[in-house]
Amino acid sequence: MGDLALVAYDGSPLAQRALEYALRKFPDDDLLVFYVVDPVYAVYEAEFGGPAQAKRWPDDVADASTRLLEEAKSTAADHAGDVTTASATGKPERRILEAVDEYDADAVVMGSHGRTGVSRLVMGSTAEAVMRHSPVPVTVVR
Repeated sequence: MGDLALVAYDGSPLAQRALEYALRKFPDDDLLVFYVVDPVYAVYEAEFGGPAQAKRWPDDVADASTRLLEEAKSTAADHAGDVTTASATGKPERRILEAVDEYDADAVVMGSHGRTGVSRLVMGSTAEAVMRHSPVPVTVVR
């Protein structure tokens, strides 16, 4: 088995760029596209969407996770590559670092920040935390 690069993926344009970078940079390595569901967003859904929306959150997140990981597989196929996908729920930086250990990753590739608004701030701090605590090299794509 070759080396493994973990690509943190949330579907944002920078995550997409990070995946494309990993496909180019590590063409002979195994790639794990890893999506983390942050349960903090369930609280936001309850606050802004009400209890009915909060109850739908787990199903909505599962659907989004499946869609995003299928999108990543499609991107890999467009680049004549193949990826394995996985997801987890929890604090993103913690789950990414745990996945590095669990999957014995040799490198991490991630975008410098996520989508927009609060998510963008969270992902920016996530990238910083992963860089500070990762036992393997981390490439942050801008």
